[in-house]
Amino acid sequence: MTGAEASRATVAGRGFYDAVTPQLNDRDFARFQKLILDETGIYLAPVKKALLVGRLGSRLRHLGLTKFRDYFEVVIGDEAELVEMLDRVCTNETHFFRDPRQFTFLRKVVIPEWQRQAALGLRNRSIRIWSAACSSGEEPYSLAMLLKNELDSCRPAWQIDILATDLSTRVLAKAREGVWPAEKVTEIPDALLKKYMLKGVRAQAGKIKVGPEIREIVHFDRLNLIDEAPPVRSDFDAIFCRNVLIYFNAETKKDVLTRLLSRVAPAGYLFLGQAETMNAISDRAKMAGPGAYQPLEPRRTGA
Repeated sequence: MTGAEASRATVAGRGFYDAVTPQLNDRDFARFQKLILDETGIYLAPVKKALLVGRLGSRLRHLGLTKFRDYFEVVIGDEAELVEMLDRVCTNETHFFRDPRQFTFLRKVVIPEWQRQAALGLRNRSIRIWSAACSSGEEPYSLAMLLKNELDSCRPAWQIDILATDLSTRVLAKAREGVWPAEKVTEIPDALLKKYMLKGVRAQAGKIKVGPEIREIVHFDRLNLIDEAPPVRSDFDAIFCRNVLIYFNAETKKDVLTRLLSRVAPAGYLFLGQAETMNAISDRAKMAGPGAYQPLEPRRTGA
């Protein structure tokens, strides 16, 4: 029995269950605030206390707990419940082909550049991309559709491999499922929608599912950006880490950017969100397109 199950059983044994959302005092909020910062790099400002109550309140009620301090003790003693809590805290907002300017840059500039390099023998015909905060999968599937469409007719063939990671096990499960209501896929260009997505019929009517050609090149894994490296050794031709850094404090942001940039291939790209920049380590990267950066050559010393 997990710590969470034991706590629930204890309360249930007393025959007590409070449907009212528990109150979170400043002291207990500070404990959660530090734990979340340590585990994820996400800083919850004091004004976010109501948000935390809203996201965790139902979990306390599910466990039959009436005090946040009791839930905190469960969380720190139960790894599974810690993951559950972090799943609820993380913001996972995304959609297909988010920030079209970057996808246009990828299609018109980056992919032709890779093709020219391959034609000159300067690179092999394989592309590895990391979607570093993939949420429910819309970003990596969008990348897969675009790359597949642009390169599928090339001979010799190109190999495409997309690693998609997130901290939240909940959104990763949704991403792996790859099914959305039809109204959620309106951002996908019609040609790609017809070519790579499957329309549900009968019991699945009104739903859209990712087709097998796209599924086979996207691989999902759970990963914490603040202290883990992706489970592959080689560098990436492009890393997408968009709309994540805005939740980090300055120190964490610098550390994450440094780690991400170190995994970008010499002629590769790091894509950030519209409200994010490389200012924290601006001496190590140059802007190459809308929200797109390339690593600078290491500075030489001596002579």
